[in-house]
Amino acid sequence: MKPLIENRLSRVRRSLTVFAGLLLLWWLITLGDIPAFLLPSPSAVAQALWSGRAYLAYHTLITASEIACGLGIGVLLGAALALCMIYSPRLQRWLMPLVLTSQAIPVFALAPLLVLWFGFGMSAKVAMAVLVIFFPVTSAFFDGLRRVNNDYLDLARTMGASPWAQLRHVRLMAALPAFGSGLRMAAAVAPIGAIIGEWVGSAEGLGYVMLNANARMQTDVCFAALFILVLMTVLLWMTVDALLLRLIDWAPEND
Repeated sequence: MKPLIENRLSRVRRSLTVFAGLLLLWWLITLGDIPAFLLPSPSAVAQALWSGRAYLAYHTLITASEIACGLGIGVLLGAALALCMIYSPRLQRWLMPLVLTSQAIPVFALAPLLVLWFGFGMSAKVAMAVLVIFFPVTSAFFDGLRRVNNDYLDLARTMGASPWAQLRHVRLMAALPAFGSGLRMAAAVAPIGAIIGEWVGSAEGLGYVMLNANARMQTDVCFAALFILVLMTVLLWMTVDALLLRLIDWAPEND
């Protein structure tokens, strides 16, 4: 336990060091003759964060809600598709091309259609987030389920384990590390779908704030919204990672 805690603290220190270095580099660049509307200083962005805290907090909650809903639905959909394909080879032959096709089409091309179908509310943004999220979860979980040691399955059958018991105690336990990798990736890309949906058509959310600020040449507000989005993504990834470390603490990569 102690080495694990020390490893986490070391990762936090490295992350803070990198962040401080980037902040210092940003500040040094702004000391030149670069206009503020092109690259505002860190102090200007901090001022925009403070002065517009209520406005930004409201839109942050909107985007966070879209990301959370999209992540939940996308993970459930991806896990269900992986389970369906692993238990039905015929279904796998039909579903896998559809899954791959959904990722071959650029999300920017689908965003206007989703807004047209679902409207300008939260539904279109959640659908876009689901579209971005479910593929890494499906791919990673399916790969984990497919790589289960057949000797363990044969032993479970010999001992009279039911198909449900085989799934619960053998397949899922063996596939959890791969599922965790897909879930971490999904947490990292989850904001992309929501922001793209907000860019295409929305009157709320951080994507709307960025577009509105960019149109008014309020670059400091645009950077403030971007900073909140990055912070939200990092916190989401760290939360998912911490939960997975507790859930699958027996996995070799968590040592």
